[in-house]
Amino acid sequence: MKRRKVIGNKERPRLSIYRSLTGIYAQVIDDQQGKTLAAASSLTLTGKGKKKLSKTEQAKEVGRLVAAAARAAGVEKVVFDRGRFLYRGRVKLLADSAREGGLKF
Repeated sequence: MKRRKVIGNKERPRLSIYRSLTGIYAQVIDDQQGKTLAAASSLTLTGKGKKKLSKTEQAKEVGRLVAAAARAAGVEKVVFDRGRFLYRGRVKLLADSAREGGLKF
């Protein structure tokens, strides 16, 4: 499927965000090759025997995790794709956390 507005390439892959009622997900995608270079989600943070985090804490942690995974994959600059979600709340917290983790966009 071809995207219309925000497109990532090898030099600046796309950081795509999806926010559901219970979680938040982030992927760094190279659209030219159609490959996911790094990903993180709130599903890895919650589970049996793990500390319960609020939705805002989950967004901050997912931003930090996706930044670390992207840097491990050799990505420093990305294009931010918030999708249909407004740049506020959990989406903004994830973006700020990813910037603190070393991603530039």
